[in-house]
Amino acid sequence: MKRLFCGLLILLFSHAAWAGDELASGKMADGTSVAYVLTTTSGAAPAYAVILMPGGKGIMSPRIDNNGKLVFAFGGNFLIRSRAIFAEGPFVAASTDATSTPDRILAIVADLQRRYPGVKVYVVGTSRSTDATMALARPLDGKVAGFVHSSSMNGIASFDPRGLKSRHLIVIHRKDACTVTKPSNGAASNRSYGTELIEMDGGKSTGDDCEAYAHHGYYGIEAETVAKIEDWILAGK
Repeated sequence: MKRLFCGLLILLFSHAAWAGDELASGKMADGTSVAYVLTTTSGAAPAYAVILMPGGKGIMSPRIDNNGKLVFAFGGNFLIRSRAIFAEGPFVAASTDATSTPDRILAIVADLQRRYPGVKVYVVGTSRSTDATMALARPLDGKVAGFVHSSSMNGIASFDPRGLKSRHLIVIHRKDACTVTKPSNGAASNRSYGTELIEMDGGKSTGDDCEAYAHHGYYGIEAETVAKIEDWILAGK
């Protein structure tokens, strides 16, 4: 069983094996550096960038270790383990600590737009980091192209994005059994406010209902989930 699980992990991270990860950073107005992991899969100039924020404690702390290697923590988080899939085609991915501080996100946005003039930036959160995406929605409205709230905290039910310039998408797994991210709340936002909604199904579930390898983390359907998110982004032109 352990050997089978290791095999599944090898398949899951095969994208990451050939993706290009590098340590990057943006600077806030006060000079504070905001580190992130820039993931690219081709040399072509991207049209879109996604800023990925992990759930849970939300801490990656990317850095270069004493051996010159890029290291960071993410606990298997859905978004971060899928960063290479997000970076395919006309996309690049920027993975960073979860934050509800607008200036930290804007520092990364500015660095991405310096690297890739004209790139459209979307901010993506999952689980606990959707508290951050919801908090950022108004202060960053019109300053980023949009937000994606996946496996959202239950507060998404009362989150009303109507009248905002930036686009908003909710992503749920119908079998998400985590009590603080009930999929019914994402569906409720769709019914009440017309927030665009993607419903996923299938995949596998193992361990804690609120952790990365449960339905909560889209385990086994990472590629399909990312494809639907990116199709939504592309539809926004």
